[in-house]
Amino acid sequence: MPDSAMWMSAFHEAGPVLPVVPEDVHGARRVVLFGPPGSGKTTAAGVLGRRSGLPALRLAPGPQDTGIPYTGLLELAMALQALPAAGELTAGLDEAADQPGSPDDAGSALRLRRQTAALLREAPPMTLVVDNAQWLDPASAAVLGWALRLTPGLPAIVAERTWRPGAAGHWCGEDACAVRIPPLTASQVATLLSPYRLAPREVTRVHTHSGGNPALALALAQVRGHTAAVPIAPNAEDDPVLPPPARRLVGEWLGTVSGEVQELLTSAALDDRPDLDLLSALAGPAAESLLAEAEAAGLVDLGQPDRTVRFTASAIGTELVARLPGHARRLLHARLAEASRDGVRRDRHTALAADAADPRSARHAARAAVRARLRGEHALAAELSLLAAQRTPHDDSDLLTERALTAVRDAAHYGDLPRGRTAARLVLGHDTTPAQRVAALIALIDASGQHLHSADELFADALHAAAGRSDLTAQVLIRRSIWANVNEGDPHRACALAGRATALAEAVGDTATTVMALTMQARFQRILGHPDAETTLSRALSLPRTAPLPVNGTPQHLAARHTLFDDRPDEARTALLPLLVEAERTGDAEATVDILRSLAEAELRAGRCARALEHAHRAQALTDGTALSPAPACYTSALVEGTARRTDLALVHARRGVDTARQEDNRVFLSRNLFALGHLLLVTGRPKEALEALEEVRDLEELQQVHDPSVLRWHPELAETLVALGHLDRAQSLLDDTRRTATDLGRDAVLPPLERAQALLDAARGDYDTAAQRLTDAADRLRHLPLERGRTLLALSHTERRGRRRASARAAAQGAADLFAAHQAYPWAETAAHTLGRLEAVLAGGNAHPRLTSAEQRCAELAAAGASNRDIATTLTVSVKTVEATLTRVYRKLGLHSRVQLAHTVTPARG
Repeated sequence: MPDSAMWMSAFHEAGPVLPVVPEDVHGARRVVLFGPPGSGKTTAAGVLGRRSGLPALRLAPGPQDTGIPYTGLLELAMALQALPAAGELTAGLDEAADQPGSPDDAGSALRLRRQTAALLREAPPMTLVVDNAQWLDPASAAVLGWALRLTPGLPAIVAERTWRPGAAGHWCGEDACAVRIPPLTASQVATLLSPYRLAPREVTRVHTHSGGNPALALALAQVRGHTAAVPIAPNAEDDPVLPPPARRLVGEWLGTVSGEVQELLTSAALDDRPDLDLLSALAGPAAESLLAEAEAAGLVDLGQPDRTVRFTASAIGTELVARLPGHARRLLHARLAEASRDGVRRDRHTALAADAADPRSARHAARAAVRARLRGEHALAAELSLLAAQRTPHDDSDLLTERALTAVRDAAHYGDLPRGRTAARLVLGHDTTPAQRVAALIALIDASGQHLHSADELFADALHAAAGRSDLTAQVLIRRSIWANVNEGDPHRACALAGRATALAEAVGDTATTVMALTMQARFQRILGHPDAETTLSRALSLPRTAPLPVNGTPQHLAARHTLFDDRPDEARTALLPLLVEAERTGDAEATVDILRSLAEAELRAGRCARALEHAHRAQALTDGTALSPAPACYTSALVEGTARRTDLALVHARRGVDTARQEDNRVFLSRNLFALGHLLLVTGRPKEALEALEEVRDLEELQQVHDPSVLRWHPELAETLVALGHLDRAQSLLDDTRRTATDLGRDAVLPPLERAQALLDAARGDYDTAAQRLTDAADRLRHLPLERGRTLLALSHTERRGRRRASARAAAQGAADLFAAHQAYPWAETAAHTLGRLEAVLAGGNAHPRLTSAEQRCAELAAAGASNRDIATTLTVSVKTVEATLTRVYRKLGLHSRVQLAHTVTPARG
């Protein structure tokens, strides 16, 4: 079966998820595509063949053909048997087979070369495609290569598994363009697997486990409930095993390298972080050549800056380990313990080399877990603490429970839900106290993070385990309040649950739980616009911390968030930095992500774009490296990327966040990611698409009864979108209602952006003087928020230009451009520079704006107002193609490249 048979079948179901082939190969006459089994070489070769515009003649040798000389030439002759030269080649092959010295007879070989070249010359125009060329017999490859040199005009595409372009010229031509088929990206894998309706975190795991190999990703996704997407096995001492189709494919992939390479890779698979020094200590001088062979086969990536050896697909390591019998595995761990220079990993290998019943192995693992935790290697700590619990003798119930609870907490800190479940079963399966049982279940709920859709049964179990104790019940109710807010979209119920938790904890003097409950209550009160929100938060801040709390659940973090809502970013940053240190020290991945996200938002509000990017990238990387939901980090990445770097990347993050939140039924971050998406679509000149996203935000926020307009600033964005589309009355109603609510709640920080939207509405009604004054006043109030001030100045420039005060428009645009450039807000700086350039050209008196015809002017005005090409065609009673041609002329005449530039250059038509 060709490498991509399964992949090709899925392609027709899932849509155009094709391997990415670099554009520069399309002009090459000879192309070599190489990559591991299942990478999509056959598909890519077919795509390139079709693009050539010529019929394709496909040769597809199999593994049985490799040892039989000239089977490749025979397949070529039979494919072109209608040609006279094909008959001559067939006769030559028969003659060569009958000769005693065949196939080494020189005369016979020369005749075959001449006959093959003649056949290729006689063949009609075509593209020769040789698939699975690793199985082409050497004799045919030699003859075919010689014949291809004599027919330089014949296009040839060769697909094979392993070839090192730098080592020697390829038989199809020394000037062949060599292309390694790249793996699919995470988003391409998500598209490929869309028919399977997997949850986003399952897709992420399949992508990691498959390394972007399409056939392997499909083999993993087709088996529901398999352990391939789970990093640990359900039983204590078992390792994960791939489903049979995936095992076959990985086995075929491993079969492309020697047994010595597979042995060395097995050692690498047994270490959690193998590096070149460790593998060299095991294999000696041969390690370099063995690893080079593995790299050429696409099994490992040796380009890591820390000299680690990374499997391109984690399923490779899983399969290598699964093949090892237990005794052989322990022996290899013993060798690794001797070779390792790292004390923590030496203890890990020592524990794994010992018999599972040896209590000393549990001590080794527990000691290593503590050291890993202190070093900040929390994934390793989670593995080791679980191993310590699993190997603790069952008759030592207290020690087993203590170690299992530690393992649950380590897993929760890293968002490792499967490992947390395994550790929790150890606690729940023994005679433990209610406090221990509740602690395990709460840690498991915390490990679920934003994946709360899977935690509903845990709440019932936890309340039952609390056995009526007020302090334990309060701890469960706090988590239940989060569920009510995030998944049920009911902050009123969430607030009531947090209030009950506060009362229960206070009644028994549990200060730590009281602090956490008050913090949650204050959070929901702020969302609801409750006047007691700050009083409740102050109560939480005034109480001593008598026990550790999740850093993102502390009143200090909430207070920092509130200062951010109130547009005091420097104050928020000062409060957040020590919290980041604390979160990283405890190893709580979700808390660290939350603090990094808050810091990114604070830095962005303050105009420190480079720092905001750094924090957002760290939050995204930590999220993607754990089992945490991507939705929160995607929201922050979308906001920061769209302001500071690239709007196209920002849109990818926002859409990923929207998709994830929908599948997880996370209404809080569905609203936030939709808001980011709507904002980005608005500022990139797509107001109709922005309206759809922002109206859904409005509906969700109303459904969730969010009353405070400072928490998520969607109101001015929606108002501006409505103005752009000519829905002026609807925009006015929204602005009036929001302004009234903000004033009643004392949310003065919300007012300047509302004034900016109101000014755009005034300008749309022709009142440019009032609009300009509003924008000037708003810009003055935004001096502590440079990016908001820049955006307001840009709106002022647009308004002044429409009022034909071009000098004032230029001054405002210059101010905006200076602000955006100084604060490294590159997309906004580009927009401001373009606006400034257009104004300067006009002020210089040149003929910078060629005169538009009346039809062009009307078409441009409608497009600037946000109308689609179809809408414009309907309005002007012309065809869509006419609109497209007219807009092309407008863009060319005005030197524009996008609708957002058009909107800043041409006065939009009024609705």
